[in-house]
Amino acid sequence: MAVSISHLGYRKLSRVIFEWQAADRASLLALFILLEVSSHWLWCLFVWWRQDIYGSYVNMDVLYPLWIGLTLMVLFFSWMVSRLSPIRKDTDSLYKWQAIIVTLYSLYIAVVILVMGHSSLVAGVSLVGGAMLGMMLIRRRYVWKAFLGHIVLIFLVTLVPYFGLTIPNLRQMTMSSFPLDGYSYLTYSEMTSIENAISASIFKNGILSWETFNQLRLSSAFFWRTTHIYMALPKAIFIIYMFRTLLLILDNSKAEIMQYANQDELTQLKSRRYGLTQMQQALLAMGDKQDFSVILLDLDWFKNINDNYGHDVGDQVLSEVAQTLLKSLSEESIVSRYGGEEFLIVLPDTQHDSAMTIAKQLRQDIAQHVIKSDDGTDFNITASIGVYTLTHEERARIQSEYRALALEESSQPLAETQKSRRQEADINKARTDKTSINKASTNKASTQKESSQKTRAQKRISHRRKRAATEILKAQLPSDICQRLICIADKALYEAKDRGRNQVVSANAVLAAEKDKIAVLYATS
Repeated sequence: MAVSISHLGYRKLSRVIFEWQAADRASLLALFILLEVSSHWLWCLFVWWRQDIYGSYVNMDVLYPLWIGLTLMVLFFSWMVSRLSPIRKDTDSLYKWQAIIVTLYSLYIAVVILVMGHSSLVAGVSLVGGAMLGMMLIRRRYVWKAFLGHIVLIFLVTLVPYFGLTIPNLRQMTMSSFPLDGYSYLTYSEMTSIENAISASIFKNGILSWETFNQLRLSSAFFWRTTHIYMALPKAIFIIYMFRTLLLILDNSKAEIMQYANQDELTQLKSRRYGLTQMQQALLAMGDKQDFSVILLDLDWFKNINDNYGHDVGDQVLSEVAQTLLKSLSEESIVSRYGGEEFLIVLPDTQHDSAMTIAKQLRQDIAQHVIKSDDGTDFNITASIGVYTLTHEERARIQSEYRALALEESSQPLAETQKSRRQEADINKARTDKTSINKASTNKASTQKESSQKTRAQKRISHRRKRAATEILKAQLPSDICQRLICIADKALYEAKDRGRNQVVSANAVLAAEKDKIAVLYATS
């Protein structure tokens, strides 16, 4: 794939990171390096062209070798941009060329650190920005090793001058009134401080005039600051743009993942898992005097639709029924696809009479909806519906029974622990009485040990009581309460099917006729 600057757009960049092959990403990295090196080559050309003005600020003995090296880099990466794509299927060659790119670019950044100063803006942006860009496009292992190598180089550059060794520097300062007869190692910050002092001497009475402005423009401080801006700022802006775009891509990807996880792709309703999660949260958020209704809806004879009209028409039916449900229900309702042709509808703060009215209206809307297939066939469908309402009185009774069960279960191990501690205390007391006849001192030590054991036992018992109390407070409802409610609604649904389908059946009415089975449905053990 040919590399083009047009691929730097937001949507194209997401394809680069997630869809392009490794060879294309490496080719794109080579293009970025080529642009950076070319801009530095143009800077060398400008200094050479105006060396009569800026020659005193730049060490020309260092500039010429640097310029030659930049020319070779431009030629190599120009060739590399078109070289990588044809070898996309040769993994070994691709990794080899990636290593070569990282090595050459690392050497280039090392030279920048040496000749521009390890504490300069250009060195910092080149080191961090190059590593971040490389991590995005090629093998991270190569980039990480190169980055660690640069960290070592910075330490060496910092320490070497203190051993009397001279490091070539692109910056040159010519001063007649400052006591610097020979080369002295100065960091970027130190040289900047000196240049600031020299620049400040240009101003008279702290006033900037056209004459002093022209002198400032030709000063070393102004030249090198504009150089750093030219070399570092465009790359810094580009790197920030790249990572801003990457964060947008990750945010969108996260949103898509959440959408796929929480939404049914065919019907655009909530998925079963997310619907159950929403149902549980809605149930826990209910007030003490609010009822909670559940509707389970199943399309009648749906298998015959797939057999007679095909699965595409079956998918169309599911999608249109889902849209019918969304149009008929309020935003507070939780609608999810529970199974193949089953839909779960949760109605928080809805009494049973209202839930039955809603269910009957849904059955009527579905029955009146006409399905129009692509082959011109029109037909209607029906649905069987089971409704169950958990009243606030019933929910309070479940909570009471569940808390009582939790208290009973927590008190059993506590009683066993107390009994075990008493037996242990009796044994220790018997042993103490036996040894106290002849050894009074030993008796005293044993008594202290027994007292210490009793204290630890009391602390453990107190801790167990507190933990049991915490569990009782947390035990508002059984953990599977949502499944229990759905099972009751499902029982009413099957009753609707037994009555000939296209019916709405109340599970509350069914349970009222089977009072002896209510305890089984809500059993807490």
